[in-house]
Amino acid sequence: MSETIAANKVVSIHYTVKTAEGQTLDQSKEGHPLSFIHGRGMLIPGLENALEGKGVGDNFTAEIKPEEAYGERHDGLIQTVPRSMFGDNDVEPGMQFRASTDQGDQSVVIVDVKDDEVTVDGNHPLAGVDLNFDVEVVEVRDATEQELEHGHVHADGQDH
Repeated sequence: MSETIAANKVVSIHYTVKTAEGQTLDQSKEGHPLSFIHGRGMLIPGLENALEGKGVGDNFTAEIKPEEAYGERHDGLIQTVPRSMFGDNDVEPGMQFRASTDQGDQSVVIVDVKDDEVTVDGNHPLAGVDLNFDVEVVEVRDATEQELEHGHVHADGQDH
């Protein structure tokens, strides 16, 4: 009997993730599955929950709502700041950078640039987006003691 996915199992999957409209956002590379320790918060909660109890060879589709993925969009995370905060640096819409906030460093995307002000968005790019995952489970095994200590999967025969 093959193992089923549960906490502290090493799981390897092939996946494709698309928007509800069918736009492919990401996929595992050909021949290189995504490997992770299940139950450690390495995946969005909705996908981790959908994997629970599955086994090698299982193929399934999971529809993940924003609250189980990257959350809803929050207008409060969109701010307009003085252009002077960027010094002499060139800034353009679409650029990403880390900003220091009261809650620590946060990734933000520049969404608009005017002569004296810049609008930035601190929402995750996939906040508010319904995600559809097509998943194939290719491996399930017990994590080694060292993998559990380090918090990540090691390649065959490697300790780091």
